Amino acid sequence: MTLTILSFLAFTAFVAFFSWYQLRKDKLNTQDGYFLGGKSLTGVVIAGSMLLTNISTEHLIGMNGSAYKNGFIIIAWEVTSAIALVIGALYFIPNYLKMGLTTIPQYLEMRFDQMTRTLVALFLIVSFVVTLLPIVLYTGAINLESIFNVSETFQISHQEGLWLTVIVIGVIGSIYAIFGGLKAVAYSDTINGIGLFLGGLLVLGFALWDIGEGNLIGGLQKVYNAAPEKFNVIGSKDSVLPFEVLFTGLMINQLYFWCMNQPIIQRALGAKNLAEAQKGLLYTGVLKLFVPLIIILPGVIGFYYFGDSLYENQDLIYPELIKKVLPVGLTGFFAAVVMGAVLSTFNSVLNSTATIFSLGIYKRHLNVNASDKQLVWIGKLTSIILAICAIVAAPMVAGAPDGLYQLLQQLNGIFFIPIASIILAGLFIPKISATGAKAGLFVGLLFYILTVFIFPVDIHFVHIWGIEFVLNMIVMFGVSYFYPNTNPFKPTDTGSVALKPWKYANILGLILVVLTVVIYIWLGN
Repeated sequence: MTLTILSFLAFTAFVAFFSWYQLRKDKLNTQDGYFLGGKSLTGVVIAGSMLLTNISTEHLIGMNGSAYKNGFIIIAWEVTSAIALVIGALYFIPNYLKMGLTTIPQYLEMRFDQMTRTLVALFLIVSFVVTLLPIVLYTGAINLESIFNVSETFQISHQEGLWLTVIVIGVIGSIYAIFGGLKAVAYSDTINGIGLFLGGLLVLGFALWDIGEGNLIGGLQKVYNAAPEKFNVIGSKDSVLPFEVLFTGLMINQLYFWCMNQPIIQRALGAKNLAEAQKGLLYTGVLKLFVPLIIILPGVIGFYYFGDSLYENQDLIYPELIKKVLPVGLTGFFAAVVMGAVLSTFNSVLNSTATIFSLGIYKRHLNVNASDKQLVWIGKLTSIILAICAIVAAPMVAGAPDGLYQLLQQLNGIFFIPIASIILAGLFIPKISATGAKAGLFVGLLFYILTVFIFPVDIHFVHIWGIEFVLNMIVMFGVSYFYPNTNPFKPTDTGSVALKPWKYANILGLILVVLTVVIYIWLGN
């Protein structure tokens, strides 16, 4: 245990020192400096930060748990992200940077009106506090409590051990976000991203080495032979993620998450120019095609080791696998990587939420003359309050029947699809009015809550995303017919950054789309 703790502290301290060293001369008391990293982020840093903002313990714990139970069918959540990132790099981010956006709700004010911006900003803040942040904290606590046996060490109950771990993670994550701003988050994410991939591959490598008795390929073959059905990506209509959802609601969700989701896209908005932003999104797309090696395959390997003995507690499979296959000295390093993954998503969301509140609500409605210094202070205060709320809410997500990752996606649908609908309508359909957008927002919200949580229908929730999207469009068209659009807004170049595209963007984008299709053909047979 001593060696585990030492390796944990060593890697965690290295990340903190590296982030401080990179930021020691930066000015973080300006709006761009604190919220957008001084518009200085490069493609590699953007990719590392986007990946770590996305991949956290809700993936390591939740997706491996789901893969343990359901197999590779859930790969759709990951590999289809590459297509969304290509669209984001080639269409969305050039428009965002052209308009000089700091937040996505900012665009909604330009295209519709101030009330639409405020409503979406409030929806986003609520969604982060009640869905993403608590689940990230809780899944991180599950992993770290298991590795370090916190409850045994302090002679407290398992639940108290989880509470203690949630509080520690929440406090440390808040410090990064509150005192360092976006740039501190991005640099720490880059190092933690490297650690996550190395640590994840080590877990995979040691497990296959053990199973194959020194032969990695032989180990993989044994895992496949033990349960070949778990490697199929097509599945059946009653699968946890049926193949058909790729053509209904899944791609709408992916477009929202990678092209319109503030905590993700804020990294690209902080790019030094368009070329670096495009590199960041496309590099992330490349990484997403390899991510299943660390967040899906280990779950299937867990089935080889433990059979169906953990089906009732699927979210424990990854911590159990780590303890089984990793040497003691590496367990602490991987715990630090897990901690980094939790901190990454947690502090990224805190920073983005602070940005949305400070610029979209405080400056627009509470203090229109607020200085940069005041906005940064309000951003820090917002982060503190949200962190406390997330820490209190975290243990309430325990016991999700289909696993924590599935719960997260179901909850995300409450806000993601309505917001995606109005953003896409704003970008592509000039006739949609502000009144139509607000009507679509509320109708979509009410429809999803009724059909999924109050009067659940026997339709997969991702299909409901697709139905909801179509319904929202019909509502927006109908309302806009009676209340026509009077805002002639067209994006103009604000000159905030150079807009020369990356010369390899189109070719890399095409390669990513082809590879995604190839993966489905390969694993679908």
